Amino acid sequence: MIAKPHAYTLQALADRLGLELRLRAGRPMPGPVCRLAALASAGADALSFYHNPRYCQDLRHSQAAAVILHPRHETDCPTHCLLSDQPYVAFARASQLFARPALQQQGIHASASLDTDVQLAANVSIGAHAVIGAGVAIGEGAVIGAHVVIGEGSTIGAGCVLYPNVTLYHDVHLGERCIVHAGAVLGADGFGFATSGGRHHKIAQLGGVRLGNDVEVGASSTIDRGALDDTVIEDGVKIDNQVQIAHNVRIGAHSVICGCSAIAGSSVIGKNCTIAGAVGVINHITICDGVTVTAMSLVSQNIDKPGIYSSGTGLDVSGNWRRNIVRFRQLDDMARRLTRLEHQAVSGQEDPE
Repeated sequence: MIAKPHAYTLQALADRLGLELRLRAGRPMPGPVCRLAALASAGADALSFYHNPRYCQDLRHSQAAAVILHPRHETDCPTHCLLSDQPYVAFARASQLFARPALQQQGIHASASLDTDVQLAANVSIGAHAVIGAGVAIGEGAVIGAHVVIGEGSTIGAGCVLYPNVTLYHDVHLGERCIVHAGAVLGADGFGFATSGGRHHKIAQLGGVRLGNDVEVGASSTIDRGALDDTVIEDGVKIDNQVQIAHNVRIGAHSVICGCSAIAGSSVIGKNCTIAGAVGVINHITICDGVTVTAMSLVSQNIDKPGIYSSGTGLDVSGNWRRNIVRFRQLDDMARRLTRLEHQAVSGQEDPE
């Protein structure tokens, strides 16, 4: 059954979001607000928001029922306002009021396979053809989608949502209110081999995976189990789609890992960090708290001071880029020549090198 859209009066929205409602004189009161929309496309049935000056003209012509914005932009808005010191955060909270859950509470499907000693708290929902292994404990209100596999000895905290086709190997532990999107794999073996005589000998991966509370893992992302200790993802971490996190990695609380990034084994990322898209972090790297690494950078050495870090070369016309790549190869020789010229200028003699 498809849920009906939610509808709110402006005052109800203000109360739920804890915002101040400012009514525009001469502007009629709208009917129920039943959707969230962009400034340019919002009508009288929609709530919108403004936080980016790039959309100033859209704000000035918006036909939304009301706009969430900072008080300093109130005079630019032709319609009713919901005032917030953090309008983007208020928009995030408002979006939850209009969201339709992709998974609904439906009890335990007849086709689900549960081992005899699985522990289920109240109001757990398990979808079609899910497989739950021995010794698994699932917390209150958790929703397990169709075809999810949860391996032996794993624990799922209260309020977690696992979307269809998620796979959790054995000894994977999720805190409360975690979200794991479709196709993600948690607890696969870390990539560990010892090489001798041209042959690779597999190292058994004996650790597990441990997620804190309020962690979100994107679709088709992978978090490998530890070799000895657990791979640990702390509270509030948000992981985008198609991210690879290797064995024994530790990611600090409230960090964000964007799509297609890869973090190699035994690396440690601090709290409140942002690892942008397609970043590579080599093994045994430590990144301190409060670091942002920009897209497509390679982190090959420790970062011990908060800040924004980048690597690689910027986009350019192909002809220019090729010429510059040739010059990059000449940098060492050019530096040596410059050093010799500086020596000659100071001493009046040629560098003996």
